[in-house]
Amino acid sequence: MRQHVNPLSNVFNYVEPLPPLEEIFDNHTMPLHLDVGCGAGDFLINLANHNKNWNYMGVEIREKLVNKSKLKLKNKSIDNLFFAFGNAEYLIEDCIGKFPVNALSSVSFNFPDPWFKKKHHKRRIIQPQLIQKISRLMANGGFISIKTDVEELFEYMDMTIIDSKFFIPYRYQDSEILNSYNPINLKTNRENYVSEKKLKVFEILYKKI
Repeated sequence: MRQHVNPLSNVFNYVEPLPPLEEIFDNHTMPLHLDVGCGAGDFLINLANHNKNWNYMGVEIREKLVNKSKLKLKNKSIDNLFFAFGNAEYLIEDCIGKFPVNALSSVSFNFPDPWFKKKHHKRRIIQPQLIQKISRLMANGGFISIKTDVEELFEYMDMTIIDSKFFIPYRYQDSEILNSYNPINLKTNRENYVSEKKLKVFEILYKKI
């Protein structure tokens, strides 16, 4: 499978519309966390198993990985997790006006594709228009978290989010961690790999204002 997928390719201009939240989750009133670029879904499956007080949605642009994620759910009784295939920006745009206002409680970007070449920076997942659309779905006080092992990408994402004027850097208080989407600090496979290699993880949390 190709590791890199160009999100600007015309093939991703169309997304399958998502159902309303009440058709996706048994209890659609619980806080909703969105993981953008969820890969094969292991991180979200672990989260949904450990934290039944939240709903989780994973978005991934590589269709084979989404299909693999859905297969993993077949023999599990997890009713607070949903996987969607497509370009995250267009999927989120589709939800505006369909999902309740302030539907999103938090969003995570875990080790996204760095797209190292400068001419490819426009392919990076965090772009001003995506942050603006997330802000339209998110309640004030909601959170975005980012993690990467690439310092230059971290600086790029940090600048883009702060420049949006919708979010400010923030540090969880103890009670907020316990009530967050990841109260026991589960890690992605990539983060475990990076830690094993003793590489630095760059991470930060932003709060919607």
